[in-house]
Amino acid sequence: MRYSRLEGLDGIGSEGMEALRNGSVLVVGCGALGSMCAMYLAASGVGRIGIADFDTIDISNLQRQLFFDETTLGKSKCKVLGDRMRALNSDVTVEEHPMFVKDDSACDLFARYDFIVDGSDNPATKHMTARICEEGGLPYCIGGVREFSGQVMSWAPGHKGYAEVFGDTPSCQGFTPCSLAGVLGPAAGIVASAQASEAIKHLTACGRMLYDRLFVFDLSGFSANVFSF
Repeated sequence: MRYSRLEGLDGIGSEGMEALRNGSVLVVGCGALGSMCAMYLAASGVGRIGIADFDTIDISNLQRQLFFDETTLGKSKCKVLGDRMRALNSDVTVEEHPMFVKDDSACDLFARYDFIVDGSDNPATKHMTARICEEGGLPYCIGGVREFSGQVMSWAPGHKGYAEVFGDTPSCQGFTPCSLAGVLGPAAGIVASAQASEAIKHLTACGRMLYDRLFVFDLSGFSANVFSF
């Protein structure tokens, strides 16, 4: 009964649910994007989910990071989110990586998972994720949010990667850390939901991935587009 609404979708069914149970996803970042994405993956029954973040919970996070609250201020985002995921679904295995993911650790960490979701809030980490995944042939989804807008794209071997779309230096990316720019909470929720759906589609081979395409929206005027490249 837990997964009946998901299993009932065309293209999912019992085979798709089995693929989710046998699948694994790593979520880089446990902030506004990563925390919501990870919770959706746990709710959907993805068998093994890794979450990686070095940061602690600050009161300024609570405006958009809905799985933390005032009682968890100062605690590890990774630890608190991991506990929330396990409480939501005891069927899934949650692997906590309370660390700042850098080049020297990312290769081995990423290789342990089937799909990588980058929910970090800085361009340098997004570029690192893309580069290491592409070198290892690991499919990924990268999302970004700023003010009222957001962007999401995915990659797999044979498709155009993040640097080809945004340039090969972090300054070309355009999204700044949340600490330096305003962010509408619901905008982050849309990006996180799109990233979770990309991970689910990859594991189940259901639907059309955002390969060679960029999903862009702006809630200030309520516009949305998918650009092909």
